[in-house]
Amino acid sequence: MKTKVYSKQELQERREEILAAYRAPHKKNKKLRVLTKKERKELGIGKDCGKASIKYVRIAPSKVNIVAKLIRGKDLREAKAILQYTPKAAAPVLLKLLNSAAANAVNNNELNEDALFVSELTIGPGPTMKRWLPRGKGSATPILKRSSRIWVVLREREEGDK
Repeated sequence: MKTKVYSKQELQERREEILAAYRAPHKKNKKLRVLTKKERKELGIGKDCGKASIKYVRIAPSKVNIVAKLIRGKDLREAKAILQYTPKAAAPVLLKLLNSAAANAVNNNELNEDALFVSELTIGPGPTMKRWLPRGKGSATPILKRSSRIWVVLREREEGDK
């Protein structure tokens, strides 16, 4: 079964219809096909946000999530201020990631830095290092050293949103 690839002319003619279909919510079993890289570029998908990610952060995802809850949905300036004064190990990592996403949004997509807010902040587990702690009578206890993967998406806040 082959998927239909749109030509540039078709994309330009049906631009609004395709964008509306991809923005609308849909069920998991009724997913739309994945657009190719050329199609996304032609439609301008992904140019309305700044993204950044980091992998292999040696902090457990549950500990990173505590700090992430503080800044989800906040304006960029407010999120930076919160992270600057949060005494958790994940705060400097998230601050650096926010600065990177803001730079991507401003330099690559020409968005206004004053209107940016934290649209999505996702924390996932990374690889876990397994170590052993010796215990009594020749036995051992496992130690799991967890790591995290973090993704952040910044978008411009619309005039009516708050």
